[in-house]
Amino acid sequence: MSDHHADTAAWSEPEDRQQAAAPAPVTPADTADAARLVAFGLQPKLQPARDQEYAELLRRYREDPAFARLADAVATGLGLVVLEVSPRAGMAVTAAEDSVFAVRMSDYARRTAADSTDRFLHGLAHLAVAALAFPRPEDLVDDGYIGRVTVNGVDAFVRQACRRLEERAAEQGENTDPASGEPGLEAAWRTWARRSSTGATKDARRLAGSTTGIVAKAVAFLTDSGFLQRTGDDAGGTFRTTARYQLQVRDLAGGAAMAELLDLGVVPVTDGTATLLPADQADDLELVADAGLPFHS
Repeated sequence: MSDHHADTAAWSEPEDRQQAAAPAPVTPADTADAARLVAFGLQPKLQPARDQEYAELLRRYREDPAFARLADAVATGLGLVVLEVSPRAGMAVTAAEDSVFAVRMSDYARRTAADSTDRFLHGLAHLAVAALAFPRPEDLVDDGYIGRVTVNGVDAFVRQACRRLEERAAEQGENTDPASGEPGLEAAWRTWARRSSTGATKDARRLAGSTTGIVAKAVAFLTDSGFLQRTGDDAGGTFRTTARYQLQVRDLAGGAAMAELLDLGVVPVTDGTATLLPADQADDLELVADAGLPFHS
């Protein structure tokens, strides 16, 4: 009997250790907490430092790999891509193209009562804000970098880019008149150059269809989405970037339109104004359609 008990103890001890090392089963409460964290991530203006529950869930995500995998799975199931989970950015997520949370440029422009041409102007405005906010690759990888833009500065930046593109088209003997119904931002820059910068109603309010009105709509959307923070009213409105916007632009910076606009020769800026240098190469530029950030085409 004693030998039998000894054998039983010898076999049961490793089994006990294995059972003790096994991960705890996922409970409905764990799933609810993971979903709650993703829900916090969908509130871009909410700062973890100002919400104890949010901060605690972030800590759990970073310290508990099983919980992190569960939260990532919840996000994936909702069609979201987790960009970063940190105290500075919270749970920063972006919508995949097939997600119910995806914002499309056509929907955004439709809410502005814009026609098909204005749709591309709105896309160009978002593209320009991103390029002006993070003009250098190192700005996107530096977590401490804060970009600054102004409404008037973005408009001036696009107009300088328009002049540069028009000069290239003239040098190469291309038609600089936008054809009716011509698709893509390649036509939008020509339309932008001929659109009134401000326009005004009788009571001096900025026209929504003016180029600064379009930029103002873009930065208002980005502010509401937690990507920008308004810092003043100078130059049509001054704004600073957030960690979430840096992550968003970093994720989309490989887009053709962003690269082509930066190839025009943007130099580092810190005060929200627009500065352009001649590009080193005279390659033809074709800004792709529906390139507005942070939208899906």
